[in-house]
Amino acid sequence: MERFTVPPRFKDSPHFKDFWESGNGKQLIEFSGAEINFKDFEKFSPYFYHVDEAGDDVVKEVYFTKKFQEASKEIEQYIRNGVSENDPIPESVKKLFTQTQHIPEWLDHNLLKSGAELCMRGNIDSLISLRDYCLMGGYDYAYLNKPLIVTEALKKGAVKRLSETLDFWVNVTRYNALEIHAKGYEFAIKTRLIHSYARLSIKKHYKDWDTENWGEPINSWDMMATYIGFSLVFLHSLQKLGNTFSEDEEKGLFHLWKYVGYLLGIPENLMPDNKKQATEYFYLWTSVQPSSDKDSVLLAHSLLNESLENPILKFQFQRKNLRYLHICCTWFLLDDEVCKRLQIPDVPNKNLFPVTKKVINKIYDNTVSREARIKKGNKDQLKVLEDYLRVTKNSNFH
Repeated sequence: MERFTVPPRFKDSPHFKDFWESGNGKQLIEFSGAEINFKDFEKFSPYFYHVDEAGDDVVKEVYFTKKFQEASKEIEQYIRNGVSENDPIPESVKKLFTQTQHIPEWLDHNLLKSGAELCMRGNIDSLISLRDYCLMGGYDYAYLNKPLIVTEALKKGAVKRLSETLDFWVNVTRYNALEIHAKGYEFAIKTRLIHSYARLSIKKHYKDWDTENWGEPINSWDMMATYIGFSLVFLHSLQKLGNTFSEDEEKGLFHLWKYVGYLLGIPENLMPDNKKQATEYFYLWTSVQPSSDKDSVLLAHSLLNESLENPILKFQFQRKNLRYLHICCTWFLLDDEVCKRLQIPDVPNKNLFPVTKKVINKIYDNTVSREARIKKGNKDQLKVLEDYLRVTKNSNFH
């Protein structure tokens, strides 16, 4: 089989230069002290064509040989009860669970705890960051979204997609969530197998997949970029919204996502340990991604209109107001150029809400104890998740 190599093909493009010279990329460099250059490009670029073979093998051996429900039940048993060397089970399953049940030497439980606390303490700001910066910003990278487009995720709708992302994020960011057999561990393994299932289905049914340009579907390098979204971009967003964090919390956030990445089968050397590394890794990855295309705009608008479709809020005026607030946050958190490319509507007084939020966060920071904020954040986030899960269960968002 021919092996491709990918060059940093967009490094001279206006969208790449704007981002890193005057946009959020420039802010990320200042925020992290990163030293950006292409000297490590060759070290990372092969991962554009690298996938999680261990996950793929399990899908071939378990999911493709029986009914989906049956296969899922079987995998759930392995997650809950663990797997040992002498179990009479498929080799691929043994291999995957031997890896996930092995605790890497570098794992530090105190850092995991600090990372989880930052996610909870951020409360609604955490959710705004995930939605209006991490997810929306990700839509600007056209090739990253191709698997979503070809698996027709748009038809599923943004309510369902948001609900799934939230379910995953909340469950991997609680106390002790990533202990073996715990809820976050379960989510990581299931997500890993969903990725493999989607990848193999794309390879099988979608003959027009352009591997040379788009990379393998859901490849390891794209996965790295996604998890840098959950760590670096998320942290930058919290800071933009006026939140402060300790060195431990910051280190903890990267540590948490490094371990989630490990459970998901992302090669360890792709997962950054801190914001400096993350920015440097992200820089290299963005050089192979073109800017938004028409699919990006569709995804962005589907996410914006989610507020109107979602029945959590009863009245139309409330839904319209929520959509307006998300638009304000998107303009505040993302580059103007990115917002224009994604055709985010321009709205009046768009800085009012985010700037007020910054002021309130400063006051809140000085008057409410960290413990109380963690507790309240956890409670409020679980409530939002519960609302989403209720809505997707009781409605026709399949």
